[in-house]
Amino acid sequence: MFNRATLIVLVVALAGGLGLLAAQRLTSEPAPAVPETQAVTLFPQPRALPAFALQQSDGTQLVPGELHGHWTVVFIGFTFCPDVCPMTLAELSRAQKQWEDIPDSVRPRVLFVSVDPERDTPDRVGEYAAAFHRDTLAATADIPALEEFARSLSLVFMKAPPPAGAPDDQYSIDHSAALAVLDPQGRMAGVIQPPLDPAAIAADLRALTATYRND
Repeated sequence: MFNRATLIVLVVALAGGLGLLAAQRLTSEPAPAVPETQAVTLFPQPRALPAFALQQSDGTQLVPGELHGHWTVVFIGFTFCPDVCPMTLAELSRAQKQWEDIPDSVRPRVLFVSVDPERDTPDRVGEYAAAFHRDTLAATADIPALEEFARSLSLVFMKAPPPAGAPDDQYSIDHSAALAVLDPQGRMAGVIQPPLDPAAIAADLRALTATYRND
């Protein structure tokens, strides 16, 4: 016949066993499968970005919360760029056209950030980006804010002096050609390295959106 002490021990043991079983079931549940990507190199663990505030062409500020809910491809450059910037935005626009059927609430975004605020006003940046694709977000800021933003994405830029004898405003900007990829929580989740393959980028962003759209 069980005494009271024995009964208590059995109850505690049973509770512990049930708790262990539940824990095993939770930990054994597979995590959402990460899609295999061709163009996007995903990091093992996304990293949060520090606070930032960029100026958009419509006069509003672009802050981290504005990027939540979407996968975002970020490219830094400047509108006076003779080759890399227009070529990159043209290739990204080809990718954007391939995901236009995705609902706007989760559709991937492209964000072009000018790192030449001396010549690129928010209006100019907005018009420049929209000429490649109407959905492209565009923004800029002062140099300290841009440096901090670029650094948080492991991107760099530097003003290059104009050629000898050229006017002072004929300078160029050396900048990273890589693209940063942010997840729907606005975290740095990966990178795209040139040369760019628009079809592969579109396929990757479509797969990532389908996998994480409910996160």
